[in-house]
Amino acid sequence: MRTARLRTVHPVLWAGWAALAAGAVLCVLGWYGVSGERYAERQLPYLASCTVPGAALIVAGAVLVTHGRGALAAARVEELYGLLVAAEPAEAEESGTAAGAPLAVSGDLLMVPGGTLWHRADCPLVAGKVESVPVDAKLLASGELGPCPICEPVEETD
Repeated sequence: MRTARLRTVHPVLWAGWAALAAGAVLCVLGWYGVSGERYAERQLPYLASCTVPGAALIVAGAVLVTHGRGALAAARVEELYGLLVAAEPAEAEESGTAAGAPLAVSGDLLMVPGGTLWHRADCPLVAGKVESVPVDAKLLASGELGPCPICEPVEETD
């Protein structure tokens, strides 16, 4: 499954690579022209028409490739996040459950040591992880842990 954003990133990458290639060709042509001339006043046209624009294209291509790769990575992260919090499975839709039902409904709260969030026990982020442990009430009371935005647990007041 590819998103529309992933499709719009590829032209930026292609434009970046094309600019890099064109800049390299211009720089080589400028160098070749300059190397054949003995006097500086005869070398300037090659510098002005090939080498300087070639260097500018190389810089522009590097910026486009960097931006395209960053945008591609961001689009992939968004796609993975969308898959993680995707709507309920097909069998839940067939059984007629509400579409707005929470992703996790367990009352037990868990955390991952070193983490910053607390989760419901059936949250997809901690479900099946052997390192998840019950939430320490001291950490919860001190405010060091925040609620998971995916399973939206409520703080238990025992």
